[in-house]
Amino acid sequence: MNILQSLLSLMTSGMMLLSSGLETVAPHQNVNGNLFLVNRQWMITENYTPSVVDAQVRGQVRSMRSDAAAALKEMFDACKSETGKTLVSVSGYRSFQKQTYLYKRKLRRVNGSVKKAQNYVAPPGSSEHQLGLAMDIGQRDSDGLTAAFGKTEGGAWARENCWRFGFILRYDEPWESVTGYRYEPWHFRYVGKENARAIHKANIPLETWLQKYRISLLLELLEEGN
Repeated sequence: MNILQSLLSLMTSGMMLLSSGLETVAPHQNVNGNLFLVNRQWMITENYTPSVVDAQVRGQVRSMRSDAAAALKEMFDACKSETGKTLVSVSGYRSFQKQTYLYKRKLRRVNGSVKKAQNYVAPPGSSEHQLGLAMDIGQRDSDGLTAAFGKTEGGAWARENCWRFGFILRYDEPWESVTGYRYEPWHFRYVGKENARAIHKANIPLETWLQKYRISLLLELLEEGN
């Protein structure tokens, strides 16, 4: 292939990337999709507010996007059926303003130490809860949002089975250096059933999986353009 042909091929591939849409070529940047990446490097703007509904489950702060809410109910029902344990919602959607309040409160409690505060509370704009796709989950009659939840029957079941309903355990202990967040066995993120199945099988954090996923999408599009 000569230089001109190479340039034409690259131009064609670039046009294909542009016309393929944000969800195809950069799903981690589509805030209305299921794969939008949120951490301390990739943040949500203050004015982003998703459309949410209350999940029909036991618990508090049950608001999530409608597809995530329906999947949460399906997961809770399955846990009850398969283990006899009742999962409860603890904290779903949070606005930027609510996250700001929680973060500032934690800062006051740790005498202004940003490092200590961020060990427990995400700074505003860096919380998945603002997407309406995350839910902190507990087991009824357990001790709430602590590492002990992961050792309860409901918590262990959720960890192993959440992918069946489109969720992933977002902050596993071996991934702390990648996600930037401490181990949270209660924090589950909705990504859709197909994606959750793939992420569960790969057994890697969302950041790493998205990187590999985007590369595979780009290679497929480039091959189509040649």
